[in-house]
Amino acid sequence: MTPEQFKAAKAMLGLSNPDLSEVTDLHRNTLNKLDRGDGKASTVQLVRLTLEGRGIQFLDDGAVARGPGVALISDK
Repeated sequence: MTPEQFKAAKAMLGLSNPDLSEVTDLHRNTLNKLDRGDGKASTVQLVRLTLEGRGIQFLDDGAVARGPGVALISDK
């Protein structure tokens, strides 16, 4: 999960870091690190699974969504 994917997922769900902090029991500062692309792999995995549990689908380059959505074309 890239920082851009993390921020987009939160925006799509209308969640702030304080909101996500309550759901994951992680400190807001820990989530702020994810906004910058820092953080432990285990933290990234926990947050990713939490967001996926709320309906987010993370796409790797070239992946196709299972439903309607948006994606950023990185070469534009």
